[in-house]
Amino acid sequence: MDLYLKQSAYSDPGDLDTGDLPRDPGQLAHLVRELIIHRLEGWRFGHVIPEERLHTDAEARYVTELLRILRERLDAPLTRPRAPEERFVGTCRDFSLLLCSLLRATGTPARIRGGFATYFIDGFHEDHWVTEYRARDGSWRLIDAQVLHGSYGVPFDPLDVPRDRFLMAGEAWRACRTGERDLKTFGFSGAPELRGMWFLRARVVQDLAALHGVEPLPWDGWGPEILDDASLTEDDLALIDAVADARSDEELRRLYRDPRLTVPDEITSYTTYGGNRKVTLRRRSAPPA
Repeated sequence: MDLYLKQSAYSDPGDLDTGDLPRDPGQLAHLVRELIIHRLEGWRFGHVIPEERLHTDAEARYVTELLRILRERLDAPLTRPRAPEERFVGTCRDFSLLLCSLLRATGTPARIRGGFATYFIDGFHEDHWVTEYRARDGSWRLIDAQVLHGSYGVPFDPLDVPRDRFLMAGEAWRACRTGERDLKTFGFSGAPELRGMWFLRARVVQDLAALHGVEPLPWDGWGPEILDDASLTEDDLALIDAVADARSDEELRRLYRDPRLTVPDEITSYTTYGGNRKVTLRRRSAPPA
């Protein structure tokens, strides 16, 4: 069994009936696009998102919670198109995780990846999450279900995102460490304070966790609290260098066992609207081995 066919505690869809779901990754991506509205894209639909949904929906860290909210807004099959007010109000992570969940549930190995996209703002690498799935030929391909909406106008097929348009977190880290890319062009465009090597480090740590069955919220943190570049030590830099330079699953597994990287049972969530809070995670399945 492919390790990335196994649902994590986060991607597990619970008792979802998958009988009527398409098996094609592209069709599933289009389905997910119709189930979620990004909390910053209401204007694309001419829809004013209620403040409560803006503040709370994207805190749903498990697919079972996401599906529950969808059912509360429209008790209908996932294959039925939804009006904006009937959708889950999420972030790029939610598009990516729900698609990952449905791909796994219908027989396609998948995982979510954290990194930086160049297709939102010219000259800027936007903090972002996408889905990566294993194609029939054994290769890994990237899907960005969020930008399937025509208003994004990306100059490529979102069902096969070019690798030079989305840099994995580790690639971004290496590029900025060597000076190949300008660090000032990486981060979250809406919040200039969310830039710097400390921010890239956070995304590398999160991407590593996602590869090992812990798909975090974008604002989750654990291990040493590093919230600015001045807090980075030489040991911190060397550790993330090692993760970014790892070339095998075995290397990544070994590194993930480091207590500075392993996701503990309790983490800190630096939420956008609810402040910082401690969160006890559901029991996790064993990471890929």
